[in-house]
Amino acid sequence: MNLIEMLMNPFILIFASAFFGLLLGKITLGRFKLGVSGALFSGLILGKIAYERAIGISETASGYAAAQNLISSGVAGKDFFQLFLIFFVASVGLLASKDMGVVLRKYGLKFIALGIIITFTGAIASYGVMNLGFIEDKYEMMGIYTGSLTSSPGFAAAVETAGNMSAESAENYESMSFDEKAIILEILDPSGSLTPDNTPYLSENQKSEFVRMTESNVGVGNAIAYPFGVLIVILAMNILPLIFNIEMEKERGLYDREMKKARGKEENEKAYGKIFDLPAFVFVCLLGYAFGKCGLPLGNLGILTLGSTGGVLIVALVLGHIGRIGPFVFRMDSSFLSVLRQISLAFFLSIVGLRNGYAVFAALNESGPGLAISALIVGSASMAVGFIIGRYVFKINWIMLSGAICGGMTSTPGLGAAIDAVGSDDPAAGYGATYPFALMGMVVFTLMINAFTY
Repeated sequence: MNLIEMLMNPFILIFASAFFGLLLGKITLGRFKLGVSGALFSGLILGKIAYERAIGISETASGYAAAQNLISSGVAGKDFFQLFLIFFVASVGLLASKDMGVVLRKYGLKFIALGIIITFTGAIASYGVMNLGFIEDKYEMMGIYTGSLTSSPGFAAAVETAGNMSAESAENYESMSFDEKAIILEILDPSGSLTPDNTPYLSENQKSEFVRMTESNVGVGNAIAYPFGVLIVILAMNILPLIFNIEMEKERGLYDREMKKARGKEENEKAYGKIFDLPAFVFVCLLGYAFGKCGLPLGNLGILTLGSTGGVLIVALVLGHIGRIGPFVFRMDSSFLSVLRQISLAFFLSIVGLRNGYAVFAALNESGPGLAISALIVGSASMAVGFIIGRYVFKINWIMLSGAICGGMTSTPGLGAAIDAVGSDDPAAGYGATYPFALMGMVVFTLMINAFTY
């Protein structure tokens, strides 16, 4: 293996970005420290460098095959992304499961409301930035919405919705007004050579191409917005306590008192075990992944799926709360689970950065600032409203609220940042309680902003 092939190797890139990211995370500026989230930033930089280097290698040059493999896989394969995501979510869910029942009884309705409020705010902000002229294509807007809130299930719903709606529009093209036809032709042919006057109807190939391009535009918006959504949540988890003078020790004491009071007779709950039950952990991953792939029919709204994140998290919280089923012990050694959580999060964030590094810098340098600005506005608005409502209206302490906001943003990287900033795994309970309702909101509001836009 020559030097170029080594530098194009996904394992080298993943390990390097995790290593440099963890070093970056140790740097402290006052009370601010990135922690494990530093892996995202190193991944973004290495991902950009590796992708640019790969596309510059000619067919006759050494390392061309490795470069093409890197390009086709998106720098680091999606399977790596899924694997480390599952390990992270499973370990977090098992660690946070001890208080899940108490958390739901105490905060349940507030978390449901936060999930809907945060996703609704994102939808309104997405609609607003389009009307302000930052985005011209409603399909890109749908991608910006789902990407800013880092929602993979929402993105899937947006792509499906875009395909169905654009296919219907293409079929009804001949009966449309002049302006409606012009909008379709602008998407179909950005060069402007097609006009309603010279294109009275669409061929079957043009209809298919229009559907493909609308789905592609959703993907473009999502790909550009996703890393910005991740950055917003990670930074907010570290900066909000500084801006609003949230004292972590005081919040921790408040949280402990609330939980002690809420537990009541459950004070003598089952303690964590002193072992790590590997078969039980793998079973959580298996059952959770399968559960996440199961769909819940919502009539005209389509099918809601929790995805691998939601499925594994819910199963881990439930089984961890139960504690033991037959030979399987789900109350495992917390120290081991904490190490597994840190390792898997570091690699997960590294891969997120590697896969999106080129797109982020391209959005800033080539595609113009419109999509990037839109992503920042949508993500920041959703985060800000969630924080204000949760903190000052619902009076939720920061330990729980940090996780609930990340759940409302459907941001797994944000959850990792919240856990780091708080210094415990307790935010995961708030995340798990809010996440399913945020997904529901994402699907519903994605359909709504599509229906209310030209």
